[in-house]
Amino acid sequence: MEKVKVGCVGTGRRANSHLSTLATLENAEIVALCDISEERVSSAVATYGGIAYTNAEKMINETELDAVYFCLPPFAHSEIEKIVAENGLHIFVEKPVTMDLEHGLSVVEATKKSGVISGVGYQGRYQNAESTLKKFLTNKTIGMVACHRWGGIAGGPEHWWRVMAKSGGMLHEQATHQIDMIRYLAGEITEVYKIDSMCINIDQENNTIPDAEVVTLQFENGAVGSITTTSALTRGGGSMRTDFILEDHIVLQLGRGNFTIVPEGVVEIEVPDTPQVSAYEAFINAIQANDQSIVKSSYADGLRSALVSICANQSAIEGRPIQIPKVP
Repeated sequence: MEKVKVGCVGTGRRANSHLSTLATLENAEIVALCDISEERVSSAVATYGGIAYTNAEKMINETELDAVYFCLPPFAHSEIEKIVAENGLHIFVEKPVTMDLEHGLSVVEATKKSGVISGVGYQGRYQNAESTLKKFLTNKTIGMVACHRWGGIAGGPEHWWRVMAKSGGMLHEQATHQIDMIRYLAGEITEVYKIDSMCINIDQENNTIPDAEVVTLQFENGAVGSITTTSALTRGGGSMRTDFILEDHIVLQLGRGNFTIVPEGVVEIEVPDTPQVSAYEAFINAIQANDQSIVKSSYADGLRSALVSICANQSAIEGRPIQIPKVP
């Protein structure tokens, strides 16, 4: 079987995790790389190979590609993703996939019309523990979900992450992993209401994102939930956990790749010790098999996760609960 010919738009820090994995796959070949920074893309080409471009549309027009990875900050997603899908190229987009509903829907429509494989970088869905819990929670009643992601500010004073209009804040850019896992395990979220504040990070230069966020969740199945985030822990002490209150009066406590059931011993869940496939590798395998189901998060599914935080941020601006739009 021929190797999947891959291009990548964006060659910054996050792209390195994609490219370093792709470079080890026997069924993939890095053909072209693109970045607005000539210095950055030249460095990436020196490490991973391929042809360097600073214009994504030129890259897809001049090279023979099967798929394109988009490793971009939230604000940098653009029409090129739709154009790539319309050209029949498979697309993998780093999370969160957008900051704008209309853009996201246009990409979904393009992937469906062209029939291409799509994927999003929600790696947690491929972990053995989370996959096991997905099966365990099938047909279980979930009454409440309580999640927190606490940490500090990413990057220095000039970093885009500190700018709300570019990152969407901690909830959209970081806690998107927790949002996606909550949806994966507990079902669709239909309504959100968020309040936020900035009381601690007022000493941080060029920072416009809230340093505390509290979001309430309403689920399609009747459950309720909450997510709290903070970026105020610049001196350490960060943590993350999601608790699921379940039938039979037990709680499932999910950390990063591990979990606990309370009370201990009431349920035995065995996690298989099998090799884990990365989201990037699953995407390549899906292309070769022409089977979207191999990918655990399609672009449409990634958009559903992004909309939770997009709507939550809008809720904080408008001061009211927001219904989450349906994604076809």
